[in-house]
Amino acid sequence: MTYETYRAWRDRHEERPLDLSIVIPAFNEKDRIVPTIGAFAAHLSGHDLAWELIIAADGSTDHTKALVELLDHANIRVLDAPGNLGKGAAVRRGVRAARGKHVLFADADCSTPAEELDRLWMEVRAGADVAIGSRAAGGAQVANRSPLRRTLTAGLRLLVKAGLRVPVQDTQCGFKLFKADAAQRLFQDQTVDGFSFDLEILFLARRYGMTIAEVPVSWFDAPGSKVHARLEIVRFVSSIIRIRMNALRGVYARA
Repeated sequence: MTYETYRAWRDRHEERPLDLSIVIPAFNEKDRIVPTIGAFAAHLSGHDLAWELIIAADGSTDHTKALVELLDHANIRVLDAPGNLGKGAAVRRGVRAARGKHVLFADADCSTPAEELDRLWMEVRAGADVAIGSRAAGGAQVANRSPLRRTLTAGLRLLVKAGLRVPVQDTQCGFKLFKADAAQRLFQDQTVDGFSFDLEILFLARRYGMTIAEVPVSWFDAPGSKVHARLEIVRFVSSIIRIRMNALRGVYARA
């Protein structure tokens, strides 16, 4: 990284065709959003890429949006919502507005370090339509996960395998890279607005014959998670049922 490269990205609108759009959904992330922006800016300042950062604010009631706007970076956009519509809705809003040839969705807590983008990038450049960060693939490094979280994760993975037959081990890692045309088609057809939207995206990718690469990444269970275990289990099961019913009713075929 050079400071000059970072300053150019910060101060001048990128006029080249964009190689990459990064979409970060954010609901009440005032304590984490600026460090996460800094992590991506630091990493990508060492790459010869034209890129933009999209903060898909999801009706935050804290100062998340104001903090990002105070940065006044030329290549950061903030997309707000009239209320808390859900993580899936926020990511879809960001993806649909993305202008890059590739689109990365990344969580605001930076549990997967920005540097892991390089691994996903290699897979997409090699031909994958979708490359997903995985905490379950061989070689992944997971730290600070509680026993309760490990048990919950294992149970959810069994539900996915039985209910949707999605051919990946970890559907929920918040770090996924798409070719732009794949991203636009998948998120156009998305119907799940909540936490488990990833299930539908990967189900659709398989249904549409897209190539999915599952990439082992480093992951640290950052404090301050907004996931409420019991509630999300119910929503997770409901999403699986909804996706299966959509498929049976021909919703995706119409889309």
